[in-house]
Amino acid sequence: RAGASLIKHQPGSDPAAVTYDALSSAMSKGYDLLLIDTAGRLHTKEGLMEEVKKIKRVLRKIDPEFPQETLLVLDATNGQNALIQAKTFHQEVGIDGIALAKLDGTAKGGIIVAIAKELSLPIRFIGIGEDLEDLTDFSAEAFIKALLPTFNGN
Repeated sequence: RAGASLIKHQPGSDPAAVTYDALSSAMSKGYDLLLIDTAGRLHTKEGLMEEVKKIKRVLRKIDPEFPQETLLVLDATNGQNALIQAKTFHQEVGIDGIALAKLDGTAKGGIIVAIAKELSLPIRFIGIGEDLEDLTDFSAEAFIKALLPTFNGN
C-alpha cells in the first residue's frame, strides 16, 4: 500500500543478516530511508533484546553513523507496561524516540506524559488507525487540546 520495497528472508533467519541485506539493497538503490521492523521484541525476552543489539552492531559496521534514529513503537493500550518496556529498551538498546500506536482505541495516551517525564524521549509519531494516513507526526499542543478541550496554548 505504501509503495515501499521489502527485503525479507525465510522464517527463522538471523535478523541481523536480513538487516545487512536490506541496508545493502537500500544503499545500492540510493534510498535515503530504511525502516527495520524488529517484530515484537518484548523487553522481557533477553534473547530477542540481544538480537536488536546485534542489528545495531551490524549497521554500525557498514557505517558508524547508522542507525541514524531508533524508534520504539509502543501499544498505547498497554499503559504502565509500555513505560517499563520503554525504560528497558532505552537502557539496553538506546532509543531516540517513541511511536505510539493504537491511540484510536480506548487508550487516552497518558503514557505520553510518563515517557516524557521519566525518559525525556520525544514522541515522534502516533497511530490513530490502520491506514497509512493514520500514522501522523505527534503534536504536543494538539494532544493537550484533545485531552483538555479548554486548553488555550499557554
